[in-house]
Amino acid sequence: MQNKGFIRVFSIILTAICLFYLSFTVVGRQYNKKADQYANGDLALKNHYLDSLSTEKVYLNYTLNQVREKEIGLGLDLKGGMNVILEINAAEVLASLANTDDPQFNQALRESVNQNRRGSSSDFISLFQQNYEQINPDGKLANIYSITMPDRVTPNSTNDQVIAVLRAELSSVADNSFNVLATRIDRFGVVAPNIQRLDRAERILVELPGITEPERVRNLLQGSANLEFWKTYNVNELGMYLNELNSRSSEYALAMRTSSMVEPTDSVAEEGLIETEDSLATEDLTELEEEKKVIIDKSFIEYFNEPYFAMSGIGGPVLGTVSKLDTASVNFLLQRYKTLFPADVNFKWGFKAIDQHETYFQLFALKGDGSSRGPALTGDVVTNAKADQGQNGTAWEVSMTMNSAGASRWATITGAEIGNSIAIVLDGYVYSAPRVNDRIEGGRSSISGDFSSQEAQDLENVLKSGKMQAGIRIVQEDVVGPSLGQEAIKDGFISFIIALVVLFIFTMMLYGFVPGTVINVALLLNFFFTLGILAAFQAVLTLPGIAGMILSLAMAVDANVLINERIKEELATGKSLRRALDDGYKNAFSAIFDSNLTTIITGIILVIFGVGAIRGFAVTLIIGIAASFLTAVFITRMFYEYQLSRGKWQNLTFQTHFSRAIYREYAFDFLKNSKNVIIGIAIFVVVSIASLFTLGLNSGIDFTGGRNYIVRFDQPVNTQDVEDALVPYFGESVRVITIGSSNQVRVSTNYMIEEDGTNVEEELRDLLGQGMAEFMTPGMSIDDHIMSSQKVGPSIAEDMLNNAFLSLLIALICMGLYIMFRFNNWGFSMGTVAALAIDAFSVIGLYSLLWRVMPFSMEMDQTFVAAILTIVGYSINDKVVVFDRVREYMTLYPKRGLRELFNDSMNATLARTINTGLSTILVIIVILFLGGDAVRSFVFAMLIGVVVGTITSLFIAAPVAYKIMLKKNKKEIVAA
Repeated sequence: MQNKGFIRVFSIILTAICLFYLSFTVVGRQYNKKADQYANGDLALKNHYLDSLSTEKVYLNYTLNQVREKEIGLGLDLKGGMNVILEINAAEVLASLANTDDPQFNQALRESVNQNRRGSSSDFISLFQQNYEQINPDGKLANIYSITMPDRVTPNSTNDQVIAVLRAELSSVADNSFNVLATRIDRFGVVAPNIQRLDRAERILVELPGITEPERVRNLLQGSANLEFWKTYNVNELGMYLNELNSRSSEYALAMRTSSMVEPTDSVAEEGLIETEDSLATEDLTELEEEKKVIIDKSFIEYFNEPYFAMSGIGGPVLGTVSKLDTASVNFLLQRYKTLFPADVNFKWGFKAIDQHETYFQLFALKGDGSSRGPALTGDVVTNAKADQGQNGTAWEVSMTMNSAGASRWATITGAEIGNSIAIVLDGYVYSAPRVNDRIEGGRSSISGDFSSQEAQDLENVLKSGKMQAGIRIVQEDVVGPSLGQEAIKDGFISFIIALVVLFIFTMMLYGFVPGTVINVALLLNFFFTLGILAAFQAVLTLPGIAGMILSLAMAVDANVLINERIKEELATGKSLRRALDDGYKNAFSAIFDSNLTTIITGIILVIFGVGAIRGFAVTLIIGIAASFLTAVFITRMFYEYQLSRGKWQNLTFQTHFSRAIYREYAFDFLKNSKNVIIGIAIFVVVSIASLFTLGLNSGIDFTGGRNYIVRFDQPVNTQDVEDALVPYFGESVRVITIGSSNQVRVSTNYMIEEDGTNVEEELRDLLGQGMAEFMTPGMSIDDHIMSSQKVGPSIAEDMLNNAFLSLLIALICMGLYIMFRFNNWGFSMGTVAALAIDAFSVIGLYSLLWRVMPFSMEMDQTFVAAILTIVGYSINDKVVVFDRVREYMTLYPKRGLRELFNDSMNATLARTINTGLSTILVIIVILFLGGDAVRSFVFAMLIGVVVGTITSLFIAAPVAYKIMLKKNKKEIVAA
């Protein structure tokens, strides 16, 4: 084997990398176990334990926070949590930029909003341009936007040029919203959150594992960014008030210690910072943290690590620094004794810790302005901001520009506050409090400080976020309860172990103990490499991802089967074992390479066009296929060569009594029998088309828009009874099916799907509770029975449908082009595309015929689309293997007739086809029965695809290619 040294070194390096990244998961799990033992079921104690170690270096100079970030994350379906797709109010952005009352412009905006809400594959700005030009064919957008954006839009700009500017502006707003959301989520304390931009500029994906209170998250995500500029107090001005507060708090602490009394607060942060809209200025301290009780055991000043009077007398607005574990107590005391201070005092925390261990936060004293005692200036006056290095090229600073009204007000404020600080506040947190040295005219100023480049960039985004107030709405939402996640983990783990055992036994039965063990070791290495690479990429493992991993293992068997069957063929010709191994690996290489690459092409298409779980499945599949190529083609060969060089494994036959009993030399005339199979397939296609027009498909809410609720009861229920009970509340727009067990149902409805009010979800849950009251456990609410919920807006549904068809079409085209390129014959390409089209349609047809009678959900949703694309990627393996053998035989036997070549090729590869099909089907059956409800529909589609794909390889792909090549040969003979 050439490049043996390189393969050995590469494998060692890859193994070391995988061990390194997987070790973080092991260490993180150990600390989680320690936290569980310490807390003994108390979540607050567990969080306290982990927080106390979060900035301590616990492994290889990494802090516990860094270790946990590098763990393999569990997706929402395994851990429970929330998945949300947010949409920025693009109409609001366009309207704020225009600043016009033009009726045709406003009509175009309204129609675009309606079309977007109903569902459209086009982004909002494309809809707006189309509607505006249809309403006003001669209208010029430049007449509207050149007034408000003269630096970017001229009166002579074309509509397309204006639209390009608007796209850039909307993208900028999305960037700002992204930054604000990332900051909020970071403060919310979610471990391993995922936030990313989607292909449409106005949409953002947010995944929050472990979330158990979705309503709080909805408020968090949909609240608008609130940028403000506040005047500040010099803490020396507040000295007498703080002294009085310290005295009273000392007495209060003594009284509490004496009487063991505990006074409740309205709401405080759980071992951390208060997160509020107005910080400590309001009675409602927070909407984000659960209500708790605070124990005050020392005076106000004693909670400060470094109080203002110990800070070298520097003055300024900072009262001092407080540990994040004590901020709740400080908040409580400030709220309790707020009447001691002037009415315009507001206390707010800094947005980030000031120490390396991320433990201490600054508390600022702000001064309210005017009769409202609010901020001196709001962020809507900022028109631009830019982070850059100062003139010396060292320290970073941020320059900002305001509109004319803001510039005038800013000059007045800075002129009056020379020597004092102005605090820049976003969402109730102080980002910076620069000192004013001079009156600032013209609305242009710079903010300097101890900024890194990243901090300066963040501050730039903070300032720019106040430029426009764009609302955000939730267009898709999935909520999975942690208990359902635990069941998914259990089901997935059990199915994985059993599938591995079944594969191991099957390979040993086929090829004997030693070859079977080599294959099994390769499969374990494949799994290890796949998991290690996922850890290196910090990927999130989902249930479809586990399914993709198991299926990639099953498909990895295909490469090993190809090689072993080739070795058996070479041994049958009388070659020595060493020569048979060399030729077997060499002759199998092209088929393995082509089949794996075509599957990876499908995976890449899924990555590009899929979202959420589909993309996770695709990434796992791609990594698994790449790992299987390394292990099957190279590492297994190194095993054999090493043992043979030591004089061992000299008598391997790659056969067993089992394989000899069921396999023999085949001599089927596939081309002759293909006519009957094609007639049968044609009848099936006609029946399926009729079924699609009559029975239709069970379209999931991914494609229709709506809500799903998984509801579990203590006792078995009849789905028809539950549905009848809900109809009076939801009308005919409700469907109920059994999910998993007789006491668990899924309620689907599109009732109020067009509504976006903040109380819609609460109202729907109330209706569910009223409708299902007779089935619920007495004393328990509907929230106690709902295991998970999902919401998909109609606009998202339309996008998914279009992406599904586009993905399938692109996959077929890419497959056809690759086959034509690799085999240099369009007959092979046409045969492949025809067979793959039938494979895909067979799944759709059977789902239409069976969805009303099967005992599990058979919905057309994202997972269904992933299954079809996976089938296309899997099924092409068979086609490539057959065509690769045809190409080989055409070179070896140039005088043999074309019909004989095709039949011989299919018979020669039939053993491989049967072995691979059986191994995959065995794995699929294990997952189908043991893998849980989340993947059952997906796996059933795979089962259909494997069976049909095997049939079409032999009776569609090859015969079509044969017919085309036969006609081409006849034309060449006539032309000659």
